[in-house]
Amino acid sequence: MLTQPFAEALAEAEKIITEAPHIASEADLVEGLDYLAGSIRASLQMAWAYEKDFPFFVRSTGPYTKMGLDNPDTLYFHSYLRDDAEYVVTGRRGTTADLSFQVLNGNYSPVEVPDSLTAFDDRAFDIDADGRFEIRFGPGLSGRNRFPLGPGSAMLIVREVFSDWAAERPGMVRIHRVGAEGAAPPPLSRDTLAKRYGVAGKILLSRLNTFLAFPKWFYLDLPVNTMTEPRATPGGLSTQFSSVGHYDLDDDQAMVVTVPRCADAPYQGIQLGSMWYISLDYANHQTSLTADQARVDPDGKMRFVISERDPGVANWLERTGHRRGYVQIRWQRLSRDLKPDDGPEVEIVPVAELPDRLAYYEQATVTPAEWTARIAARQAATAARMLG
Repeated sequence: MLTQPFAEALAEAEKIITEAPHIASEADLVEGLDYLAGSIRASLQMAWAYEKDFPFFVRSTGPYTKMGLDNPDTLYFHSYLRDDAEYVVTGRRGTTADLSFQVLNGNYSPVEVPDSLTAFDDRAFDIDADGRFEIRFGPGLSGRNRFPLGPGSAMLIVREVFSDWAAERPGMVRIHRVGAEGAAPPPLSRDTLAKRYGVAGKILLSRLNTFLAFPKWFYLDLPVNTMTEPRATPGGLSTQFSSVGHYDLDDDQAMVVTVPRCADAPYQGIQLGSMWYISLDYANHQTSLTADQARVDPDGKMRFVISERDPGVANWLERTGHRRGYVQIRWQRLSRDLKPDDGPEVEIVPVAELPDRLAYYEQATVTPAEWTARIAARQAATAARMLG
């Protein structure tokens, strides 16, 4: 059967999920099987997008195809490349807080992170008054709007990052290979389809194994219920910093994360993730917040409360039943390196004691009706971004 290699990969993938070491409940397993479904969809999409001569951008991850502690505030796109060809990327800049490009020399694997060969944001090229731009990638290219493809260049990633989900609008981006204008790819054959099903199976298994191993490299060796100082994001842009940690909380406990609002970061956001190393449900629950969405206290700091029980405050990050999980803060499009005092302070507090121990608690409270309105706004904005 043409699809047999993919069918075998599916069986192996289900085994990877059901035997994951962190599973402690039926809810963990159900979440993993749902994650598997999204990974299957994404792997098929990626395999069918593996076209280097007639490339196009596809959504790398989203609300239903999650991976790699995906940022709820980011639209991810990718296209495949040849390192000996020249490509033209045209587009229209939206109004998002950040727009960045990155060339990788491969894909993530269970044993290594791919090298970032070229990385920049839209400050590195010219954009006209209408928001339109054209940039080129190719071997030996350099200069304004011209970026090199080093040996091994294999993938171009584009990230559009929202700080204000309701007000900011996405742009548009397109790619083509120089010399392919007006031509068409060869017709499909059974051999081509067989290869794509085989590739999809390999992508699926690599994807699952990689992002079950990934947290061990960067999170799980850290002391629980702490967060690191800000540091340059591994494998990312030089203007991106992050602080990471993992939590383990009883239902009557809260993790209070206090961090200054950084005026030098157009984007600053915090999110929670499950032990599957994916974002929690950010459309129907408040499991992430940007600086524009969050309440900033009079002292210039944001105080986020991570808990299962509702603390009644605007900056509550819902655990949604996840006793254990990951927490990450990102700063992007920075104009300077961050220092330790730009980073978070963490305190574990009984939820019942928050009114007495959380600074500015009275000013930070919200009514049930106000909370419902916040969630409705998230649902509407998530749906709009999916269409955008």
